Amino acid sequence: MFYSKKLKKFKNIKHCFFSRKNGFSKGHYSSLNCGLGSGDKKEIVLKNLNLVSNKIGCKDGELITLNQIHSNKVIYFENASSIGNKLTGDAIVTKIKNVAIGIITADCAPILLYDHSKKTIGCIHSGWRGALNGVIKNAVKKFEELNSNIDNLIAVVGPCIGKENYEVKIDFYESFVSRNLKYEKFFKKISNEKYIFDLRGFINNEISVLNIKNIENIEIDTFAEKEFFYSYRRSSRNNEQNYGRCISVILMT
Repeated sequence: MFYSKKLKKFKNIKHCFFSRKNGFSKGHYSSLNCGLGSGDKKEIVLKNLNLVSNKIGCKDGELITLNQIHSNKVIYFENASSIGNKLTGDAIVTKIKNVAIGIITADCAPILLYDHSKKTIGCIHSGWRGALNGVIKNAVKKFEELNSNIDNLIAVVGPCIGKENYEVKIDFYESFVSRNLKYEKFFKKISNEKYIFDLRGFINNEISVLNIKNIENIEIDTFAEKEFFYSYRRSSRNNEQNYGRCISVILMT
């Protein structure tokens, strides 16, 4: 379990970037696998999610996650009747209290957001596709529509794959620099056809260009830290048929 120093200062906020430890799953999924889309047994994943609910302090059924599709779609929960579990999107924003909102990851970055002045929380699932296509910008735009002042917005980028372990091909590199030549700085060429990509650096840039200055990073590489985190890339390299997912959660009381 990993925490933000900035968010821990607020007594009305509960949050956690959960590791893979202390759950009920076995084998490749050991042990706190929170991915219902994995090949793990559904009843075991639900048992893990219930454990997370207890840890974060919400009632059973009030831990809300998404059907994540690497999009730029933001879900807004305006009131209790608008809340739905497993809606399709990659970010959630809400002012509703005592409802935990969560993001599932296995190398992508979870981002938790909080505006203490307007009492608004958010969470974002940001892999390269979502970040490149504007999921961070769209989530922050929703905060602004709710009259948030950017100066009061805290953004915490959780554990994700480190640049040393994020090897990509030239077409991946070209998909970024064709959008903006300045994106070249997030790549390092290692051969004629291969680069390494700094996902965390790119995400931080996307947050910074929105004039958010209150940024915190939980600097952990999910690929390298096998004991603590699931990793899509690591599992693929090891020819594992599937992989678990970690969960990151924020709740406002």
